[in-house]
Amino acid sequence: MFGGLTLDTIAILWLGALLGGIAAGGSGFAFALAASSIWLHRVDPLHSTIMVTGAGVLLHLSTIWPQRKNISVARLSPFIAGALVGIPIGVYLLAYTNAGALKLVLGTFLIAYGAYAVLSPRLHTISFGGRGADAIVGFIGGVLGGIGGYSGVIPTIWTQMRGWPKEIARGVYQPYIIVVQSITLAGIVWVTLDRMGLVLLLSVLPPLLIGTWIGWQLYGKLDERRFRQGLGLLLIASGATLIL
Repeated sequence: MFGGLTLDTIAILWLGALLGGIAAGGSGFAFALAASSIWLHRVDPLHSTIMVTGAGVLLHLSTIWPQRKNISVARLSPFIAGALVGIPIGVYLLAYTNAGALKLVLGTFLIAYGAYAVLSPRLHTISFGGRGADAIVGFIGGVLGGIGGYSGVIPTIWTQMRGWPKEIARGVYQPYIIVVQSITLAGIVWVTLDRMGLVLLLSVLPPLLIGTWIGWQLYGKLDERRFRQGLGLLLIASGATLIL
């Protein structure tokens, strides 16, 4: 027993944290989708979002320093500006609406795009829209981040469609995830953090760190094509977990 949690509950929490850490350490995103798909079998959506945002911030902070040279404030800023508008909307939807329909639509989209990313020899790139389009993508990510910590999904796909190399892309969506999840976590803490949420968050830290280390080792071994295909497989799996 840990803080009133049963052993089988701890096992589920640790499995989600481990797999989420591996996914995010290797790709820079997908922690929320990988972990919550397991956690939601035992934890309610609100406490799952507390764990996703709290653990996600710690996870991404642990791997952001080696990538600091790839982070461009000018490239990142429109995404953040859009997110600042979207986050409060997402938090409101989490607290007061049923987000099931949105998750179904998002899951279907992720499966379709993931299959395209895996099977296509190369992705078609998008050059139009500029910073305005980046801000819209940031806004959508902010809404999804507030709903369930899914902030990195759409920005990750967008950076791939922009044709940016994996280091440049990760230098955008990973710090973006840190900012969005930090703000989302602050909003959730302000509204509804309780003792159980804190216990759940502390309980998943050991497997989270182990999984992140494993994923980071895998990241260094992937070339551009394998990285894109790996992201595609993660998107397919993530989409399936949202639908099922």
